[in-house]
Amino acid sequence: MYDSLIYGREPSPGLPPNEPVRSYAPGSPERSAIDAELKAMAANPVEIPLVIGGKEVRTGRIKEIRSPHDRSLVLGRYHEAGEAEAIAAADAAAVASREWSETPFQERAAVFRKAADLISSGWWKTLNASTMLGQSKNAYQAEIDSTCETADFFRINPALAERLYAEQPRSGAGERNLTDYRPLDGFVYAVTPFNFTAIAANLPSAPALMGNTVVWKPASSSVLSNWHLMRLYKAAGLPDGVINFLPGSARAISAGALSRPDLAGLHFTGSTAVFNSLWKGIADNLSAYASYPRLVGETGGKDFIFVHPDADLDAAVAACVRGAFEYQGQKCSAASRLYLPRSIAGRFIERLAAEISSLRVGPPTDHANFVNAVIDEAAFDTITGFIDRAEADPACRIAAGGGYDKSRGFFIDPTLIVSDDPRSETMANEIFGPVLTAYAYDDSDMAAAYELVDTTSPYALTGAVFASDRRAIMEATRALRHAAGNFYINDKPTGAVVGRQPFGGARGSGTNDKAGSFLNLVRWTSPRTIKENFAPPADWRYPFLG
Repeated sequence: MYDSLIYGREPSPGLPPNEPVRSYAPGSPERSAIDAELKAMAANPVEIPLVIGGKEVRTGRIKEIRSPHDRSLVLGRYHEAGEAEAIAAADAAAVASREWSETPFQERAAVFRKAADLISSGWWKTLNASTMLGQSKNAYQAEIDSTCETADFFRINPALAERLYAEQPRSGAGERNLTDYRPLDGFVYAVTPFNFTAIAANLPSAPALMGNTVVWKPASSSVLSNWHLMRLYKAAGLPDGVINFLPGSARAISAGALSRPDLAGLHFTGSTAVFNSLWKGIADNLSAYASYPRLVGETGGKDFIFVHPDADLDAAVAACVRGAFEYQGQKCSAASRLYLPRSIAGRFIERLAAEISSLRVGPPTDHANFVNAVIDEAAFDTITGFIDRAEADPACRIAAGGGYDKSRGFFIDPTLIVSDDPRSETMANEIFGPVLTAYAYDDSDMAAAYELVDTTSPYALTGAVFASDRRAIMEATRALRHAAGNFYINDKPTGAVVGRQPFGGARGSGTNDKAGSFLNLVRWTSPRTIKENFAPPADWRYPFLG
């Protein structure tokens, strides 16, 4: 089963090191620096245009950017793109492609390597502060995301691409064989989510690194940080038109982008429903495209933590807190369902509930707060609806949390639900908020417990198993082989590091093209095989013909 895996060696020697993570501990210089940046950014709202072919475009269709944790705080305004602007951006991408597709790889890579160095040397304050204010992430979570993971993508993707380009076929006597890793024949449409600034960086930049030009639709609730990414590309020397920035109506922008015959790819992170609709839209237009578009998507998750009877309970409790409630559970990888052996479930839930009750909730500008606001009112209403229905369900009880308040910002207490029904609503459906549901399984039938984990959800993104016995670990790894694209042993199911845990899942969670690896980068190429014969035959006759 694991014949393809080679253990005991470094599979990717020589990759650049990952960006070091600042602690933001009391008295640290980074805490003082970010506090000053937060204050300045909050006091100076920005006006954000579209960027098409390197030119700033102002449509006059204006939307305000308000902070999720303080709805009175206006951080800026942005101009909305529509269908016409999407078509203009696709045309600009086509113009830019003529030169960018022929630009040598090392020159393309230099742009993103410079962007990484700019982040390390000062831009980290801008990216972190805009992520904290606009997406309500605490300083540490913003650091990991908008600084470290973004810089990692910009450094490690070029190193991985170099290895891909170096992968060449054998050449026999009298011939030369080459693989030409061409960019796709057309533009890539990148649709990015609100929850990770780094994903918003990677989805347009990975295709661009491989020689493609991009039409980028950022999430409306993360326009502020994404605008600063666009500014960063300019500062790093990205030529005009390579990445075109289009905040605005997803429906209208997608209609324009999908109508173009030179649509060559879709790079998407977001909900399963939206990805399905885009896939269908592309399928409906298939006969109009010059080539078959590449469809790469990372979508929903209903991620699990499975605790074995012999697990280290302290480690499992800590993983539940971090895995479920970091960034308010607004991660596609966040732990959302917890499976506990019946023999220890009672005391485990008691310990976990006590830890959850100790978590402080409030704005990220107060560094004592672990949990901040959810992204917007629609998310708030959806998440609290799950909590209310669970509270009314006789099969469920609220073991911790359950409170919420949107009078100033969209705050929801981290919530632990205990369900007697393994397929209750909060056990089976994606919530995308700070809600974890626990179910106690029968220790005497582990096979049935693993079957339950594997079949309860349509998703297969991340999952974690906590166990001490090596046989139990092996059994869980085998039984849950298809239940998660990122599988964690004695660790939380979140926090994939670029270059170390390539990220993605299958089933309802997407195409599993593994961001942070060559597997994703190769999707943005259209390889051409070249054979040169140094001594071509001058006679068509086979030897046996005599």
